[in-house]
Amino acid sequence: MCELLAMSSSRPSHLTFSLQALTEHSLHGSRDGWGAAFYAGRDVALFREPAAASGSALVDFLQNQGPSTTLAISHIRHATMGEVALANTQPFVREMAGRMHTFAHNGTLSGMAHHPGFALGRYRPIGGTDSEHAFCVLLDRIHELWATTEVPTLDARLSVISAFSSELRQLGPANFLYTDSEVLFAHGDRRLQAVDGRTRSPGLWMLARRCEDSDKALHAEGISVEPGFQDLVLIASVALTDGPWRALAEGELVAMAMGKVLNSVSLDVHPRA
Repeated sequence: MCELLAMSSSRPSHLTFSLQALTEHSLHGSRDGWGAAFYAGRDVALFREPAAASGSALVDFLQNQGPSTTLAISHIRHATMGEVALANTQPFVREMAGRMHTFAHNGTLSGMAHHPGFALGRYRPIGGTDSEHAFCVLLDRIHELWATTEVPTLDARLSVISAFSSELRQLGPANFLYTDSEVLFAHGDRRLQAVDGRTRSPGLWMLARRCEDSDKALHAEGISVEPGFQDLVLIASVALTDGPWRALAEGELVAMAMGKVLNSVSLDVHPRA
């Protein structure tokens, strides 16, 4: 399975040890690629390699001198569909309505390419993964919101994304991270569990906390926090440390921004084929 990590914070922070932490928890290693997206307002700095994160000079550079940000998404790939190539390396990024949208997914979505409910429209994949196909479909569905309103309401965005999530889960594990540069959305589903090797929930974990001026504990959790009080939310495929991580329920969609959880929606989980 792939490994996901996202951060939303109220003040700029650095991702430092996060890729190593994810690699250590991965059942399959990280030989097939890695990527990280760091936001600066509506724009994003994207770094990707179709190779192992361990031993990467670029990973070392980012963890020591990478950009500080209030919003970041990272992904470590275990290839199940599509060749090992840059085009198939997540996160995926597209522009819409003058802002960069980013998506990363964990799971295999069987039959997506030929499913009538996931036909492609104005957005087309560059690579050959089911994950990028899913991202293009999501962008098509949410396009009208951004075309008709400068900034759609959170409820309007949640309505589209939750409907998309419900349909996506019918094709396979659908843990994903998506952001429109303002709000970070995380959808939890099932994943291959290290304890027993079975595919079941939880697929994502969340840690929400407030950091005081003297708080240094987050250094051990893969995040270097700038001095001073701030709010912080982490989303990861597994709980990276001991502490108050909460497992996302199967079908739970969480929206967050600037280090605070804005809303959490529990979607109906229908029987799967």
